[in-house]
Amino acid sequence: MHVKRVLPAFHRAVAAGRRLSARWAGSQRALDVLTALGCLALMALDLPGLAAADNSLNGPLAGAVLAAGASSLVVRRRAPWVAYATALLFIGWLHELTLIQFALYSVGRYRGRRAGVLATAGYVAFALAVFCLPGWPEPQAATLSAFLGLIVPIGVLASAVGIAAYRHDLVAELAAGRAEAAVLQAVQQERTSVARDVHDFVGRELTLLTVRSEVLSVRARATPYAKEFEELADTARRAHLVLNEIIVQRGGPDATPGVDGLPALAQESGRADTPVRLALDPQVHGLSPLRQAAVYRVVQECLTNAAKHAGGETVDVRIEADGAQLRISVSNGLPARGPARAPVSAGSGTASMAERVSSLGGTLTATRTEDAYEVLATLPRG
Repeated sequence: MHVKRVLPAFHRAVAAGRRLSARWAGSQRALDVLTALGCLALMALDLPGLAAADNSLNGPLAGAVLAAGASSLVVRRRAPWVAYATALLFIGWLHELTLIQFALYSVGRYRGRRAGVLATAGYVAFALAVFCLPGWPEPQAATLSAFLGLIVPIGVLASAVGIAAYRHDLVAELAAGRAEAAVLQAVQQERTSVARDVHDFVGRELTLLTVRSEVLSVRARATPYAKEFEELADTARRAHLVLNEIIVQRGGPDATPGVDGLPALAQESGRADTPVRLALDPQVHGLSPLRQAAVYRVVQECLTNAAKHAGGETVDVRIEADGAQLRISVSNGLPARGPARAPVSAGSGTASMAERVSSLGGTLTATRTEDAYEVLATLPRG
């Protein structure tokens, strides 16, 4: 665009996950091409003026030059300084100010604040030098006012918007990193909880095995089997010691409750204005302690999520033995309006549930529809 026409351009790049990285890279390239075409369209408005000015360009040649300059924006992510240098050339040769706006934005957006400030200072100094040369299209009396009221503001504004977008990208990356760290921490805490439960449940059985082996070895002292019972007792003791060494930290809460703790959990949820309908298959009581702990953790996390996001809605909890599989189904309706205040949540509850279930060879899926939310987990019974 010529001196008398100024139109800043704004855009935002949206980050995507690893699985969509190839598609996102393609969309970035497409966005760069569209940006270059948009810049060319704006500069094309000045083709008649450029052809009429004393710059040795006719109409077709001016269009070709502008197209070549706008094409530098295609590489603005990898090499924003290319577009910047081309824009300075256009200022000195054609008195064209459109490309510099896109270039300054790109430098600030993809190279940060320091580069943006440096590019803006260079642009202002170069533009001032050009203003002092004869042939600038503005009347000489209006040179200073045009410089201070037009040339400087458009450069500062374009660079400032780019730097703000750069900072926004940094904040988004930081938030994504914190969310990932929260998920990893939740998974690690769940692994620690599983290890603690293994220690408590298996350690108790090893203790009983050790005691019974010692009793049998005492009773069998006068028989040929005394030595075997003593070796069995020693093996059980060593296994218990190894288990203690593996589980280095045993601090924190006690072992996770089993299915017997579900009624109390449902009552506690009801007192928090989230009623629970609990359907429990009697066969579930025969599960191993670790599987019962997994059932408890899944239901506990689901009720916590329901209280955060769907307070007042009834939660249906069904736990049933289906052949060789154990099915845990927790579903609740979603209110027409969300909570008045956004709940405090790290978004890592589903990851911790999935870690607990997968550690026992099971699977977990969470499904959300317009009016309901359901978590379905399956575990091998044996």
